[in-house]
Amino acid sequence: MQLTKYGHACVRLEKDGRALVIDPGTFTEGPVLDGADAVLYTHAHFDHLDIERLKAASPALEVWTCAGVAAELTDVPQKVQVVAHGDEFTTAGFGVGVHGEWHAVNHPDIPIANNVGFLIDGEVFYPGDAFTVPDAEVSTLLAPTGAPWLRLADTVEYLRTIRPARAYSTHDALYSEAGLGLVDNWLRMEAEKQGADIRRLPVGTSVTLT
Repeated sequence: MQLTKYGHACVRLEKDGRALVIDPGTFTEGPVLDGADAVLYTHAHFDHLDIERLKAASPALEVWTCAGVAAELTDVPQKVQVVAHGDEFTTAGFGVGVHGEWHAVNHPDIPIANNVGFLIDGEVFYPGDAFTVPDAEVSTLLAPTGAPWLRLADTVEYLRTIRPARAYSTHDALYSEAGLGLVDNWLRMEAEKQGADIRRLPVGTSVTLT
């Protein structure tokens, strides 16, 4: 399986000539949905969900998401399939398990959004905007590192709870270059402590997961 990091919170997974994209939002640049077989959305915030991009994509693209996002997608040409915590499904040749229900608390006056995480092929876990701990071993964790709702100390605690063999930064477009340097240092320190591959992938970088 090949994993490619796109802008902010978006990744693309490819295997056996098929492609699955997660959370291509408005901070994600480039034709990330071109040639994709399926797209997963964790929640409805604009940095994870770009409705106009989806409308322009192939009508054959499979869309899987939570009820909160589906309510926003009534005018897209694709079939939208709703999933929730505990569900399992197969799309684009990948097995997917659904974990979690809610976004982390963002602001005391903002309602908490519906948010689901996706465990892909029992290998890659993408929690969306939450620190969900799935009831399963996680080899590769896509860990959020920058948002109004988190501190880097929370990310470190999450990494220590999950203890993956590999972890790569997501949700990092809000940082300046100086901030990204801080993220890199904290992830490097945790990688050394855990003896794991924990780092930030520059946008456009791919890794092969075996």
